[in-house]
Amino acid sequence: MSATDPTVRHDIVLLFDITDGNPNGDPDAANRPRVDPETGHGLVTDVAIKRKIRDTIPLAAGNQPGYELFIQAGRSLSEKQEESYTQFGLAPDAKDADKARAWLCEKYIDLRLFGAVLSTKATPALGQIRGPLQVSFARSLDPVAPTEHTITRQVHTTAKDAEKQGGTMGNKWTVPYGLYKTTISYSAIRGQQTGITEQDLTFLCRSIAQMFDHTSSAARANMATRGLYVFTHDNAFGNAPMHQLIERVRISRKDEIELPRSVSDYTITVDVHGLPAGVTFDELS
Repeated sequence: MSATDPTVRHDIVLLFDITDGNPNGDPDAANRPRVDPETGHGLVTDVAIKRKIRDTIPLAAGNQPGYELFIQAGRSLSEKQEESYTQFGLAPDAKDADKARAWLCEKYIDLRLFGAVLSTKATPALGQIRGPLQVSFARSLDPVAPTEHTITRQVHTTAKDAEKQGGTMGNKWTVPYGLYKTTISYSAIRGQQTGITEQDLTFLCRSIAQMFDHTSSAARANMATRGLYVFTHDNAFGNAPMHQLIERVRISRKDEIELPRSVSDYTITVDVHGLPAGVTFDELS
């Protein structure tokens, strides 16, 4: 089976790393890189990963119809939801909004992939769309060491500030290096409900492989996908539990390495021997 077949289940392991950057700052901690307070392992939220996929997939699709974003800065969600009602002349108290939900899924790729809660006072019948793609938190393979750096700015915001001598002070956080692992699952049953196509999954795989190139910033200049491993089942329900498959992707720090600073400091292997019947494996990146 193909790794982009929308009619069957897929279980995915994604590896990515960062060097001298901040993969996901915590706004409640002065933008400090997120860590597990008990172990010191770095964390990246599922929301941060999905944001990068959202921002990249329309680029991979060449902005063709059907690849607009529902969750997008600068435009209210209610405006889009109400637009789905006007397409079919639905009143606010409509009891059946199946056509409106289908129209939204057809138009917005992130709704097809991730779903959303759509009910509002103006569109109560839209309910909830449960997306087929679920992303976990990412966790670093080893503890990370967040470091705060003091920086200066020589320009001033206002003329009054410019009267002051010298620049202003600021700070930024980085981790020296971190290799992170996350898991992604695709439910073919939910994919059929939202209208996922083979083209959608093709663009999704391309986006995951290159999303850090297209969402780069000063804080994440050295961030890259280091592995994309897909276990594909031969049916929509699946042939084996997800955890049994993702545990076949094994990452270990090399014995001579005390402080990893590169993906080459790790050994990455995938055990493909004795895969459950009906399960195939692809390495896409």
